[in-house]
Order: sequence, then structure tokens, then C-alpha cells
Amino acid sequence: KAIELNPNFALAYYNRGNAKDDLGDYSGTIVDYSKAIKLNPNYYKAYNNRGLAKVDLGDYSGAIVDYNKAIKLDPNFALAYYNRGTAKVYLKNYYGAISDFSKAIELNPNYADAYNNRCISKYYTNDFNGACEDAKKSRSLGADATELIKAVCN
Repeated sequence: KAIELNPNFALAYYNRGNAKDDLGDYSGTIVDYSKAIKLNPNYYKAYNNRGLAKVDLGDYSGAIVDYNKAIKLDPNFALAYYNRGTAKVYLKNYYGAISDFSKAIELNPNYADAYNNRCISKYYTNDFNGACEDAKKSRSLGADATELIKAVCN
């Protein structure tokens, strides 16, 4: 109804995109986030969320383009670094992922999921000590990392 009343209301498209994402309509999600971005080119959260929908559709490179734009618009947006790192893991760019997870941690030192995913990336680069340290840090921040610790720490 909000879009019907004001077809230039970027937030309404963003919110509808969120609802479509919850329903698993990732293509529709992308359309709505794209419309929000067209109406507000500085809408960094819409770029980030469009990237998430692209990941859900297997378009990891396209997602990285959106995360790059979100980061350019807000260099302190830890979630965009985290999401870009996750997309890089799918592309097996583990060193790039480690860099992004590290930046997310720098911006938010209590980001347990970033430690978790950095742990996995470090493991794939044979940095077993670093992986173990990150798994333990993740657990200390409240994440359920017991199985991860068993897998990477000897």
C-alpha cells in the first residue's frame, strides 16, 4: 500500500524486498532492492541485502559487486565485510575472505560469526593455529563453537 501511495518511497521497496526475501522470492527481492537503490543511490543497506539475495541465487561475484558498493558508501559497515567474506569463501578465495572477516572483526571486536568464518577460512589455508585461536575466540563470545574447536584444534 505504501508503494501505491508513494511510488518513489525507497524504504517501502526495501521493506518489501525484505519480506520477499523471507518468503524465498530472491529474484523479486533483487527487483525491489534495485528499485530502492535507483530511488536512493546511497542506500548501502539495500546494496548489502541485494548481495545476500544474489548469494541465495548462487551469483557470488554479483554479490561481491554489491558488497563493494555498500562498503564504498559506508566503510564502517562491518556486516558488508562479513558478507563479502562469505561470498569469497564460496568462490574459494580464502585469503580474501580472511581479510574481510578480519576487517569485520576490527570494526566489531565481538563479532563471533566473523571469528567462526575466519576460523574456517584459515583452516583451508592450512593456518591451523590461527583457526584454533579463532574458534576459541568465537566460543568465548558466546557462539556454539564446540564442534568447530573439536575439528580444528588438536
